[in-house]
Amino acid sequence: MLPFKTLQEAESAIGRSLTTAETIWFNYSANKSDYYLYCHNILFLFLIFSCVPLYYLFLEIFFRKSIQSYKIQPKVNLSLSDVFRCYKVVMRMFILVVGPLQLVSYPSVKMIGIRTSLPLPSLWVILLQLGTYFIVEDYTNYWIHRFLHCKWGYEKIHKVHHEYTAPIGFAAPYAHWLEILILGIPSFLGPAIAPGHMITFWLWIAFRQIEAIETHSGYDLPWSITKYIPFYGGADYHDYHHYVGGQSQSNFASVFTYCDYIYGTDKVISVLWVFIFGLQVPFCNHTDSYTMLLLISQGYRYQKKVLQQLKGASNSNGEQNGGSATFAKDCKDD
Repeated sequence: MLPFKTLQEAESAIGRSLTTAETIWFNYSANKSDYYLYCHNILFLFLIFSCVPLYYLFLEIFFRKSIQSYKIQPKVNLSLSDVFRCYKVVMRMFILVVGPLQLVSYPSVKMIGIRTSLPLPSLWVILLQLGTYFIVEDYTNYWIHRFLHCKWGYEKIHKVHHEYTAPIGFAAPYAHWLEILILGIPSFLGPAIAPGHMITFWLWIAFRQIEAIETHSGYDLPWSITKYIPFYGGADYHDYHHYVGGQSQSNFASVFTYCDYIYGTDKVISVLWVFIFGLQVPFCNHTDSYTMLLLISQGYRYQKKVLQQLKGASNSNGEQNGGSATFAKDCKDD
């Protein structure tokens, strides 16, 4: 709640006239508690989880022929009932986990210094803070994601998210309840390091979830603005990770790809580590030695085969393709 009763008091305290954005913020938030404003996150997340994936579903239903060439795994065609089942599971987790987590996390938000007061931050400050949040979250998420691909982490937690070997937008937040809680830590670290305004915090939550939905959309659309972001992974990069499934020891990046390149877990760079430097760099031994040996021996040949399979002929039976079983079979076939 703002400590000003009128616009004149606010302008007097700030020492200048309010901008248009600040006037709108004052009129909206002056009589609302900080807790009430923070709980807007619940509404924003509900709208994002429900509406943003509809964009890709709309394209798939009404413009299928036009966008088919941009579908990363055209073999997989889920029915509307399959999509709705995914959405129901996501909403169940939203009601039981995400929503309550937002309600009880307010004290920590106040503790780190997220403010609702005037003046509003400039556009450049907002962009700088959002960039910081993305980098911090991406780096932390990378290591948590690698841990979740250890044998225990995958079998007990992460395999739920990998049920979709060909991901769809609605499946971005489809995960075990414990994974949802754990991955809340990277999302919170950025604002904790560089606390900003509540509006910046809203934008961070919204952009991060929209980005995750795009990454899981299953489409590599040429008009996406993310194609102009350096080191951005995107749907094509992340689809490979889902296709390989439980055997995957590469492409862990949530947003950017620099961690995969630096630590040797990019799907191509990891092969170069082995063949050029004679090093094996998996974070933990999720696969048995035979399967890992097969992965190394296939190198670029296997990568090329996977990409060919992802772009293979259409399959109208609606079944998910790929995953750990297909990965192992492909290696043996070669």
